[in-house]
Amino acid sequence: MKLKTFLLSACSALMFAGMASAETLTIATVNNGDMIRMQKLTDAFKAKNPDIDLQWVTLEENVLRQKVTTDIATKGGQYDVLTIGTYEVPIWSKLGWLAPLDKLTADKTYDVDDLLPAIRSGLTTDGKLYAAPFYGESSMVMYRKDLFDKAGLKMPDAPTWTFIADAARKITDKSHEVYGICLRGKAGWGENMAFLTATANSFGARWFDEKWKPQFDQPEWKSTLDFYVKLMKDAGPPGASSNGFNENLSLFQTGKCGMWIDATVAASFVSDPKESKVADKVGFALAPDNGLGKRGNWLWAWNLAIPASSKKTEAAEKFIAWATGKDYTNLVAEKEGWLNAPPGTRSSLYANADYQKAAPFAKMTLDSINSADPTHPTVKPVPYVGVQFVAIPEFQGIGTAVGQQFSAALAGQITVDAALKAAQQLTTREMTKAGYPK
Repeated sequence: MKLKTFLLSACSALMFAGMASAETLTIATVNNGDMIRMQKLTDAFKAKNPDIDLQWVTLEENVLRQKVTTDIATKGGQYDVLTIGTYEVPIWSKLGWLAPLDKLTADKTYDVDDLLPAIRSGLTTDGKLYAAPFYGESSMVMYRKDLFDKAGLKMPDAPTWTFIADAARKITDKSHEVYGICLRGKAGWGENMAFLTATANSFGARWFDEKWKPQFDQPEWKSTLDFYVKLMKDAGPPGASSNGFNENLSLFQTGKCGMWIDATVAASFVSDPKESKVADKVGFALAPDNGLGKRGNWLWAWNLAIPASSKKTEAAEKFIAWATGKDYTNLVAEKEGWLNAPPGTRSSLYANADYQKAAPFAKMTLDSINSADPTHPTVKPVPYVGVQFVAIPEFQGIGTAVGQQFSAALAGQITVDAALKAAQQLTTREMTKAGYPK
């Protein structure tokens, strides 16, 4: 009896010790389709790592940025794995806020050299990788081939903004809730300003001159914003100033957009018959230009990183290696089809014949990513890097404030001239306060 009691006690103690040793990773992520899909597939990670539990905090893009930035800046320690963008990684790594992914880069099965050079370089500081890309993207035109055929139009592989605007107006049929074009209007440095900054590059505009003087009082920005507001008034959906990526995705998938210029990662969603009513009618083209040598496409990646304050770096790095590795890509292909494999991060994906066959947008995506140049983003010279953002810590606040002005102009609450004047004033004020030029 005593032996039985002793054995039961010992077993209970071992079970308790096993339970106590299990670590829970709190993962902050964005509420887009690829990240939600990852959450659904994490049983595969749990099967190999039963000692690691996962707790998800899934947030809208602007809210995610705000909460994650506040937490890491104050060393709050709320999250063990962060979903952050290409903008944050070089800034935060230099501030010592991120842990380098040394074990991951040393792991030959992970194959860090398979990462696309354009994407990897944006996540590397002083030769160390500080975040791993879950998916990478540029931006391109997605359009309805049936509506173009009906209107007698043919989309060029490399269209101009003049063609896009003309086509958008011709295929608009507001009486049947079909709008020629859907573009981001929701305020945010990573929402409407991502699109508008990339577009402005192709119009010859820039955020700052070489001496860090704001440039919203220059004619190139006036041309950009006038073009955008007029086009959306003529051919855009109602309430466009509230629409970001997810809202426009829904409009396109339900057949209400003739064209959508946005992230290349959306191509799999609009081409998937399970999610899109127009899946068999979608064509793709490069982002437009104005003949000035720059297209209106951006470069971005959503990445997984570990805050330097985390006490669970080993478990966090295991999860990141799984979620951004080749095996995860194969898992998605097995469960969801190659069409839904996370794009824009690995050379091996674009060399895969099965992916090429399943994803008609593969070459256009890769060409778009490779054509973006963060070190030379504009027609005129600039003192900063970043295509759709300016890679300085102050940009997050300034970009969102400017985005609010431009969103108000789109909604008709203020004029384009008033929005540009306010943008010039607030940017000048904040940059002066921050001590620029430095």
